[in-house]
This record gives sequence, structure tokens and C-alpha cells, in this order.
Amino acid sequence: MLRRVLPRFLPLVGVGLALVVWWAASLKVADLPSPLRTWEESKIYILEPFEKRGETDQGIALLAYYSLVRVGQGFLLGIVIATPLGFLFGVSPLLTRMFDPLMQIMRPISPLAWLPLGLVLFQRSEPAALFAIAVCSMWPTLVNTMQGVRAIPQDYWNVAKVLRLSRWTTFTKIIVPATLPYMFTGYRLSLGIAWLVIVASEMLTGTPGVGGFLWQEYNSLVYAHILLAIVTIGVIGFVLDRLMGIAEAKLRAV
Repeated sequence: MLRRVLPRFLPLVGVGLALVVWWAASLKVADLPSPLRTWEESKIYILEPFEKRGETDQGIALLAYYSLVRVGQGFLLGIVIATPLGFLFGVSPLLTRMFDPLMQIMRPISPLAWLPLGLVLFQRSEPAALFAIAVCSMWPTLVNTMQGVRAIPQDYWNVAKVLRLSRWTTFTKIIVPATLPYMFTGYRLSLGIAWLVIVASEMLTGTPGVGGFLWQEYNSLVYAHILLAIVTIGVIGFVLDRLMGIAEAKLRAV
């Protein structure tokens, strides 16, 4: 019985230890609020999560909603571009050799570099943020889809030739089902990157959202609200990853 119950409480133990470390650090660093002080100064944002008191004074759930909408749009744009490219590069070694150097150059570029380019191209912060999210988050999906196509057993291709399947039938009945687990792994990684990028984008552009809230409170030197934003970013990232993990597990079980 204890062996079954104990693993469920271990995450709570880890969180408790992190709070203890946080509290101990607040005793040493004068400007670092303790967990209790952070709660006292930030609880209005949590207890009234959808309240809009002003353009820059809103509940944390409302701010998270703005960020999640942008992440969803940029993430979908990224995978819509990356998925077909992954299939093309997977079936064509020629295209892979042609574009692989360009991919390797573009993949490590920081969102802090893409965002100014987006502002130059679109002249507005909203499409610039979506551009940065899409460009930064597309690579895991592209690479995993490409690897998934290459991992298809040769026997599958032989069956398609023997049955004289059309290209479309081969794509829908063989390539897509065999590649789907790899694609979902790419989607999961891309979503995590998209969430990281939106925080940086909002901090630079000052748009409403969790990242914009963090930057605003940093400029106002309200350290408790900075910690609230950090915790919110972490919790939402954790939830998004778990949801994608559940979807991936169900897909593999089919």
C-alpha cells in the first residue's frame, strides 16, 4: 500500500523542498520576496484571475489566455509549414542535401534575433511575435517528421510497389501512419519552444500577456509579481507538455 501511495506524494515533497530553498534564499537576498510575501502581494491576480482593472492590470488567467492564444497561432503556423517540408525532405535526399546547411544555420538562431526582423517585415508587434514563434518552433517538427519518413521499413515501400499503389495512397496509407509517432514527438517539442518564445516576444514588445506582465513588473521593481509571472510560466509550460504527452501516448496505443 505504501509503495503505491508514496510515488504520488513525491512531487509534493519536491515542491516543498523548492519552497524551503526559496524561503532560505529570501533570508539572504534582501530584494527577494519569500513565498508567503509573494502570495500576499500577488493574491489579487490569482483570486481574481479574469478581472481586468486596466490595460496593464489584469488577472493572471486573463494574461495567460492572451499568451496562449498567440502561442497557439504561432505554433499552428509553424507546424503547418514544417510538417509538409519534413515529408518532402524525408522522401528526397536531394532536397535534404540542398537545404540541410541552411537548416543547420537557422535552427540555433535565438528568438531575440528573429523578433526584430519580424518587426521590420510586418511593422507591428502581433504578427512579428507570431513570425518569431513559427520560425523558432518549426524545427523539431521538421526534423522529427523527416526522420520518421526515413525510418519507414523498406518492406513497406516494397508492398506499395507490389500493390502498385498511387503516390497519394502510399502517402495516406503508409507514410503518414508510420510517421505519426515521430510527428507528435516533434509537435510536443515545438509547443515547448513556442511557449518559451512567446515570453521573450512579449517582454520585448510589451504586449499584454504573461511575458509582458513580467517585464512591466520588472521595470516597476515589483519583485513579488515577477516571481508570480515566473511560476505561472513554469506551470503553464508543465501543463502543455503533459497534455501533449497524453495525446502522444494515446496515439501510440492506437
